[in-house]
Amino acid sequence: MFEPKYYITHNILSNIGKIDAAREVIDHAALVPSWEARFKEDAVIRTVHHGTKLEGNQLSKEQAEKLLRSGETQAELAAQKTGVVGRDRDIQEVINYRSVLDWIEGQDLGSIKKKGYTEEILGAIHKLTVNRILAEDQAGLYRVGQAVVVNSKTEEETFKPPPGVEVPYQMEDFFEWLNSDEGKLHHPILRAGVIHYELVRIHPFVDGNGRMARAMALMLLSAEGYNVKRFFSLESYFDKNASSYYQALQSVGEGEGYDLTYWLEYFTFGLSVELDQVKQEVLKLSRDLRLKSKIGYQVALSERQIKILETMQNSGGRVRSNVLEKVLPAISIDTILRDIKDLIAKGLIKKHGMTKGAYYVVVE
Repeated sequence: MFEPKYYITHNILSNIGKIDAAREVIDHAALVPSWEARFKEDAVIRTVHHGTKLEGNQLSKEQAEKLLRSGETQAELAAQKTGVVGRDRDIQEVINYRSVLDWIEGQDLGSIKKKGYTEEILGAIHKLTVNRILAEDQAGLYRVGQAVVVNSKTEEETFKPPPGVEVPYQMEDFFEWLNSDEGKLHHPILRAGVIHYELVRIHPFVDGNGRMARAMALMLLSAEGYNVKRFFSLESYFDKNASSYYQALQSVGEGEGYDLTYWLEYFTFGLSVELDQVKQEVLKLSRDLRLKSKIGYQVALSERQIKILETMQNSGGRVRSNVLEKVLPAISIDTILRDIKDLIAKGLIKKHGMTKGAYYVVVE
């Protein structure tokens, strides 16, 4: 049976410690529930854009965001609706990867963790990944021929996966380990790193393997305690320096030299960096958790109220109502004042002064 080879280094332990610390803050931060939709949507946009860009997609983040917000599932219709100009394949890849993330979120991950990860799940993810891109007889079905993995940035051959005839056997062997008692002894983050690497190495499908591998790693993280409100995007980190990403994958080697240690150091470091950035943003918006301890409960805010707090925080913690009128030009002053009154009632801000010179400050 397959058995991953790696060493638990100080770097890996340090990275996992940072990941757990960030997860604790994010999961328990005050005010975060009211902002979950915004954080999650931003994470989806970054994941889709950077995840497809790693594979050679030429669309910008702004174009990807327009396509994702269009709600269309076909490249031609999405392009017409948004005005995005690009290759049909690029547009369809963006749409498809959103479908993959939505599909994962709709699954009973607790049940999947209990029953085990399967090749059928992998096939379903791959079908969504290559919808309208590959022929039906290639979507979700293992390749039969030889494949070559090429760096989309440099167009250089990075490595040659196993022959097609070996794919079914290696996949069966890998999933047997993943669901075994021995496999479950490995830390979830390391399991996610292993599944990411092995699915890229085996390269079971004709196309879409990178996105499929990262999606499976995300599913495992989410199922095994590292959902972290779906606020993060590992793809963002990978794409910031794509050459480092490919080098880390190549570092594992083959045969007797097979060693996942450096790859897992890279993988855990990337996740720690991404979650730390999310944590810092969460802390900024939740006032370093002090609000929760002061008020005693988590607060639900409207989009307008979130904008008001963000404006105040960006203005040194204080602002006048006339400034808020400029920030929210489509909102009447009466509505803004009602939102402010509600924020005061919740104990989040205070009013200083009673005349036109009055201003509002964030409660420390």
